Amino acid sequence: MGPGQAIIWIVALIVVGAGAFAVGYVMRTRIIGKRAARLEEEAEQRLAEARTRAVEVELEARNKALEILEEAEADNKRRLQELSRQESRLQQRRENLDHRLDALELRERKMEERWRALDKRQGELDKAWEEHVAELERISGLSQQEAKDLLLQQVEADARVDAARIIRESEVKAHEEADRKAREIITMAIQRVASDQVAESTVSTVELPSDEMKGRIIGRGGRNIRTIESITGVDLVIDDTPEAVILSSFDPVRREVARIALTRLIADGRIHPARIESVVEKAQEEVDATIREKGEEAAYDLGIHGLHPEIIKLLGRLYYRTSYGQNVLQHSIETARLCAMMAAELGGDVEMAKVAGLLHDIGKAVDHEVDGPHALIGAEIAHRYGIPDLIVNAIGAHHAEMEQLTLEAVLVQAADAISGARPGARRESLENYIKRIKALEQVANSFEGVETSYAIQAGREIRIIVKPDEVDDLASIRLSRDIAHKVEESLQYPGQIKVTVIRETRATEYAK
Repeated sequence: MGPGQAIIWIVALIVVGAGAFAVGYVMRTRIIGKRAARLEEEAEQRLAEARTRAVEVELEARNKALEILEEAEADNKRRLQELSRQESRLQQRRENLDHRLDALELRERKMEERWRALDKRQGELDKAWEEHVAELERISGLSQQEAKDLLLQQVEADARVDAARIIRESEVKAHEEADRKAREIITMAIQRVASDQVAESTVSTVELPSDEMKGRIIGRGGRNIRTIESITGVDLVIDDTPEAVILSSFDPVRREVARIALTRLIADGRIHPARIESVVEKAQEEVDATIREKGEEAAYDLGIHGLHPEIIKLLGRLYYRTSYGQNVLQHSIETARLCAMMAAELGGDVEMAKVAGLLHDIGKAVDHEVDGPHALIGAEIAHRYGIPDLIVNAIGAHHAEMEQLTLEAVLVQAADAISGARPGARRESLENYIKRIKALEQVANSFEGVETSYAIQAGREIRIIVKPDEVDDLASIRLSRDIAHKVEESLQYPGQIKVTVIRETRATEYAK
């Protein structure tokens, strides 16, 4: 193809492209016009719809506003009506208050008039009372204060009489009931124990086959008797008593060791220092074995287990200890049984009462070595060896050295008194007995109004004869109680003492 043809083809292509562009432009213009027309129609339609919606909304808003306005008017109307009713009620209350104020003013005026009348009446009464008191003082010859004192004295005397009568009635009733119940329990316990009338007593005298044996016991230059006394700690009294040697020692165990050793030496006949040491050593071993055996036997018989070995040993030592002739170990066993029986009857702790009764006098095993009351010594020993605190209290309180904290502590004190006070349980020397009887009568005679007194029933009862013109019936009741308290505070005695006050009035006349 030549250059000319190419140019023609290019020109043709340009012409065709221009025509196509023109045709496309015309078509696009028409399409845009149609789209614009359509959009304009849609816009007009939407505008019409918007106007219609605006009209509807305006109508709804007007309707809503009308409803709110109507509701506000109705609410306002109701509130006005309520305010009107409240105003009416307030007006009615105001009127009622006015009426009440008028009534109160009227009542106040009447009260003032009454007060004035009462004041006037009070003045008249005061004046009449003063005149009455003056007239009474003139008639009686006593001032007002003197009359008051006299009246108070009379009232006080009457009150004392009434109080003494009430106290007497209450005491009689309480004593009757308590005595009845106590007698039942104690009688039952004593019947079940059924101990021997007289307990075993420690022997402190060694019989000799002949008086010639006294010289052999003394030995050359007194060497034998010095050896016995130094080894055993016991004094040998060799006097004019025929065929007997008396052993004297504060320690019953030492005295028993000396008795056994001396008995064996006399039976063997060989008495010299070396032999004495050997026999005393064997006697000591025998006594120690007996002590353990007696302590274990006492605990086993009562069914008490778990006691410390030292407690068992101290119990065994009581086998050689006596109190007013009563064997202390037997007394302790008897007390334990009495405590257990009474505790069972009263609903107490039977085991605790039994242990406390057995150990209550354990302080007597060492009271010759330790200062203080045996009850407190025993309580300290029991506490040291792990005995419970309540049992320790019962041990320490059985002679009132400590405050009793439990029922079992009271039972221990009662059982101890029962065991020691029963007939034949204890004995005392004639000299101590006479001193106690005299001291008992002296205590009774020290009170005013007592004419004479007599201690009877071996010192277990004191009868006091009072002067009837100085002591009346009610005063005799107080006197018996006061004498009993003073006896408890100032004297020591086994068991209990009955105090009886006798007031006798005699009227004598002669027919002529």
